[in-house]
Amino acid sequence: MSALFQPLQLRSLELAHRGWVSPMCQYSCDPDDAPGVPTDWHLMHLGSFAVGGAALILTEAAAVNPAGRISPRDAGIYNDAQAEAWARINAFVHRHGVAGTKTGVQLAHAGRKASTYWPFSGQRGSVPESDGGWTTVGPSASAFEGYAEPAAMTAEQIKDVIGDFAAAAVRAVEAGFDTMEIHGAHGYLLHQFQSPLINTRTDSWGGDEAGRNRLTLAVVDAVRAVIPDGMPLLLRISATDWAENGIDIGASVRLAKEAHEHGVDLIDVSSGGAVAHQQIKPGPGYQTGFSARIRRETGVRTGTVGLLTSAGQAEHAVATAQADGVFIARAALRDPHWWLRAAFELGYDITWAPQYERAVPRHSF
Repeated sequence: MSALFQPLQLRSLELAHRGWVSPMCQYSCDPDDAPGVPTDWHLMHLGSFAVGGAALILTEAAAVNPAGRISPRDAGIYNDAQAEAWARINAFVHRHGVAGTKTGVQLAHAGRKASTYWPFSGQRGSVPESDGGWTTVGPSASAFEGYAEPAAMTAEQIKDVIGDFAAAAVRAVEAGFDTMEIHGAHGYLLHQFQSPLINTRTDSWGGDEAGRNRLTLAVVDAVRAVIPDGMPLLLRISATDWAENGIDIGASVRLAKEAHEHGVDLIDVSSGGAVAHQQIKPGPGYQTGFSARIRRETGVRTGTVGLLTSAGQAEHAVATAQADGVFIARAALRDPHWWLRAAFELGYDITWAPQYERAVPRHSF
């Protein structure tokens, strides 16, 4: 009996198994005619994972306001046109997902890492206003290396962004998402407030650990208040900054415990992204230990991600209680049917789309 292919209940949402799609930015919106609006590329990209057997698909980071986009080509969920485009994608995934695929949107704000060039633009750094960029904001007026300096957010701007997360959550529910994830990792706005390497404020939104975590928990409260009670809420965190005097796993355990008390049902455990001088030591499953510790010390369900490429790795992570689910990213880009192949390798009989049944592998011929 495969541990990876056991169902998981999160509030009223039942996931058919523990193999999920991690958020992956596509930088494929039209910045001129329809900024932030998902396109046919997103339909194809996410739809392929549904046909490929994923039980849960999280979208790329969807900005909660225009200034929150990582690049001018990033997706958003701050207006009706964007929500309508996401609704079309949700309907497609729900109709064609062979594992009863569920969808979740990642609500995000890039903070000081916003208004940057997309990876395949041929350019790096911040996009100037003359080229479609904008002034960025952050907890403090300190720039990520190689990017433009942000403006330190006022207390009023902080309250506004909390409201933007809540408004985006309402749109996400209306667009047919089954769940949603708050992006509090990878050096984006909420993580910027959490990290002592970035947040040098002396007001109630900074200072000690409680002050630095205040915005993340306020966003959790605001989102939880406007979504159905039966809808699970996920939070992605960076378990460590991989840098001296930054966030460490102990701080992340404490944040995860508090977030759970505020209504988060699963912690999506990643790491890094806050500063350019981080010293990451990557390797197969290099982040599963963070997930395992958070799960063990808080009792909160967790998902793990990071260089998990094989069915055996994913199975081991779940079977040994390092995580309740495994988010697949780059491996899914290489093989959008990763879950169908993993099920075969682990001896689990998963449903295939009838159009593809002639390709179902057999253990004997």
